[in-house]
Amino acid sequence: CLASMCPRSDILIILMKIAQAEIRNNAIRFAHDWKDEKSERAEAQTFWTELFAVFGIHRRSVASFEERVKNLDGAYNRIDVFYRGVMLGEHKSAGQDLTKAQSQAFDYIQDLERNGRGNEAPKYIVLSDFARIVVFDTESENPSQPVADFPTEKLHENTRHLAFLTGQITKPIDPEDPINIEAVEILGELHDALEADGYTGHSLERFLVRILFMLFADDTGIFDPDWFKTIVAESRSDGFGLGAILNQIFEILDTPKDQRKNLSEEFTELPYVNGKLFEERLTAVNFNEKMRKALLDACDFNWSRISPAVFGSLFQSIMASDDGKKKRRQIGAHYTSERDIMKLIRSLFLDELEAELEKTTTKPKLLAFHEKLASLKLLDPACGCGNFLVVAYRELRRLEIETLIKFHEKKKGEVQQLLNLDELLKVNVDQMHGIEIEEWPARIAEVAMWLIDHQMNTKAGEIFGVPVLRLPLVKSAKIVNDNALRIDWNRVLPASECSYVLGNPPFIGHQYRNDGQQDDMDLVWDGVHKQYGRLDYVMCWYQKTAQYMRGDTEGAFVSTNSVSQGEQARILAACLFGPVLRINFAHRTFSWTSEARGKAHVHVVIIGFALSDRQQKHIVSYDESDAKDGVSSSAKNINAYLIDGPDIVLDSRSKPIDSRIPRMHKGSQPTDGGFLILDDEEKADLVASEPDSAKWVRQYMGGREFINRETRWCLWLKGITSGELKNMPMVRSRVQSVKQSRMRSPTKSVRDAAETPTLFTQDRQPESKFLAIPEVSSSVREYIPIGFLDHSVVASNKIQIVPSVSLYHFGVVTSRMYMSWVRTVGGRLKSDYSVSPAVLHNFPWPQDPTEIQKAAVGSAAQGVLDAREQYPDQTLADLYDLLAMPKPLRDAHRALDRAVDKCYRPQPFTTERARVEFLFELYQKLTEPLTATKKKTRGKRKSK
Repeated sequence: CLASMCPRSDILIILMKIAQAEIRNNAIRFAHDWKDEKSERAEAQTFWTELFAVFGIHRRSVASFEERVKNLDGAYNRIDVFYRGVMLGEHKSAGQDLTKAQSQAFDYIQDLERNGRGNEAPKYIVLSDFARIVVFDTESENPSQPVADFPTEKLHENTRHLAFLTGQITKPIDPEDPINIEAVEILGELHDALEADGYTGHSLERFLVRILFMLFADDTGIFDPDWFKTIVAESRSDGFGLGAILNQIFEILDTPKDQRKNLSEEFTELPYVNGKLFEERLTAVNFNEKMRKALLDACDFNWSRISPAVFGSLFQSIMASDDGKKKRRQIGAHYTSERDIMKLIRSLFLDELEAELEKTTTKPKLLAFHEKLASLKLLDPACGCGNFLVVAYRELRRLEIETLIKFHEKKKGEVQQLLNLDELLKVNVDQMHGIEIEEWPARIAEVAMWLIDHQMNTKAGEIFGVPVLRLPLVKSAKIVNDNALRIDWNRVLPASECSYVLGNPPFIGHQYRNDGQQDDMDLVWDGVHKQYGRLDYVMCWYQKTAQYMRGDTEGAFVSTNSVSQGEQARILAACLFGPVLRINFAHRTFSWTSEARGKAHVHVVIIGFALSDRQQKHIVSYDESDAKDGVSSSAKNINAYLIDGPDIVLDSRSKPIDSRIPRMHKGSQPTDGGFLILDDEEKADLVASEPDSAKWVRQYMGGREFINRETRWCLWLKGITSGELKNMPMVRSRVQSVKQSRMRSPTKSVRDAAETPTLFTQDRQPESKFLAIPEVSSSVREYIPIGFLDHSVVASNKIQIVPSVSLYHFGVVTSRMYMSWVRTVGGRLKSDYSVSPAVLHNFPWPQDPTEIQKAAVGSAAQGVLDAREQYPDQTLADLYDLLAMPKPLRDAHRALDRAVDKCYRPQPFTTERARVEFLFELYQKLTEPLTATKKKTRGKRKSK
């Protein structure tokens, strides 16, 4: 609903929200269709109508052409495209200068104001000459400068700049300060120099954190300016003795001032720092010239601007060796940039608090808001080095400072000096709580919280003219070093006091869990759902949070996108999301990155949840090829698949809902140690040496071979006699190797299959022509490439096959309708589509289509196959490249989409969301009788 954007109260505009992936695909088609158009008069209005359609909007319902507006001379001019209160569009012929169009557009806005129609004046101006699109924001700091200027052929990369057409808000990502990345690299150089000389492990980690504190203290007023740098610079050039000097300084910092004796004044006046940072006695580093230079280089850097969240990146950098990467996977340590942390924090509480402060003007309400900030308590139950707590605390302190500025502002821009500032600062680090299983990052988190506290105290002091230094430490964040899945969180923070639970728990798929982590899963999930073993490890934190939450506590976690797809989403819809927790906001799939060396790149979602519903829910979607900006849209209900739709549990079906539809299953699996599979060269050598083997060699095809037209072969020895095998020594040798390979397997069923080494362990090969669907396909394709294969081609277990199908079946599963279903409920491998039989078996097929409708689908499906045949030299990967898809093939798919849509209903589907909502409703209707039958059957069994 765009009522809030429309200045006329008598107009209510309802728009269907449309998925970002669909907008991007529409934009590519739009650009392709308009790339050669030049005439303004002939086609401009069609251009704008179809541009609106890219975003799923019927232009006629929101915007008009040739809107009349009176100018200064009393004459009427006409606005090319007018969307009241939102957008004004001007169009010129291709190649014309758009400067005149810009001037006209701004004149029209002034004319609207003069005509008493100021409430209709648009916020945005959009200009185009077919080949180029230019966007202006009339409310920006410099409205005459475009906020976007791009060629129409690049519309798919710039759709966020026109998101306002749908009522969606483009949410800019908080930028990452490059200085943080540079700081990590400097520390990494120092780390490498120390490690190369044999200073490693726990001592190296502790030493580096202390050095970071020293560097930070040198530049932020904890020490006299450059005090530490001077100590290092005045040491011997070969580094001798520097390690002992540093250890002495560490010991002094850990000693209260009244207990220091026989020290020179420069050491006596060093602050006392408790918090255990300098408590442990370390072996002195034997510095050499290279190590001393690396430390001096670090001293030359300005550390006052770094975020203490860099601690996490430092930790990851330290672990960037091969052993470190293995350990990272086991503990799930994916350290992140502040930009991505801010996505979660903003949606969870920050945007709401900022809006509340913006509306708060009276002093009593400002005092109450300040008390509210000081009362908020946060828990990160997998806090690592404290990145989330650090950033969250910094933002709360920033809001506190802004509240004090607003309260004590004498006149605009002038703030009075506050002599009692330390007493007025109420937000403190003891509001932050964390649990971390590893001792080392837990200690880092404590220090990081103190450093961010010092940074914010310094900032407050600069604004109000009063220095603030909380040394020695009186309050500290409570970071508990323990297994969060085995302790009572109330020991860390009573649930009744907790405002928000947040963080980035370990991801770890079920195939990577160690024995201890599997025990954790059993402890947390036993009795909740019988298939919990299929869930990612991160879901333990959701379940624990659901048990911990009280009242209005809210939570949000980062998770791998697999939890909102396929099998996991089905399990969670049945036992957690919907039945227990309500999803209040979600960030759909985007690439989660680290700023550290040895970066971790994973595809994730952010899920915000509580025991009850928020009044306003929202979903943030990202273009998977460019996740810089997210587009936020409101939602009525967010289900386990992170879409705006009903809470539906999709069953794991071994056969389709509709018994008339053929079943899907995997292809055949060899489990042969590779000895039954041949490449082109191996096949040629074998057939040349043993001609009789030719009849037993068949083409072998998985998803990669199918899409990329690669060739592999297999020995398909079904029915071979011992005599035939004996006459082919090379084949017999391969079979013997298969037997030995299977006998070494830890899996009993594979060892049993060693008795039949000539056969695949799983033979699912059809005896007739079949439909082949790659198990994994790139998500940047509009359609999964699907096709028919002859029964002579052996399909591997990397292809899903559907035997005994017609062109009608092929047409439906290669249509946009089916692809909308796959994108919503299918699994993902990273961001790629991962198709399982359950996806097709749950798919609601058209109900009772007429023979004419089925024939139309079959004819359109043949049109797709015929269009492919026009390009014999191109692979399916080439043909289904989103940017390079040939027009005849694209047109054939459009015709097929229309034919399939008509099997469902006469009215066209304008958006992917409309398709998915329709399919979910149809699924409910189809499964209600099945569900009722199951319940009735269970009741009879119970009665017996």
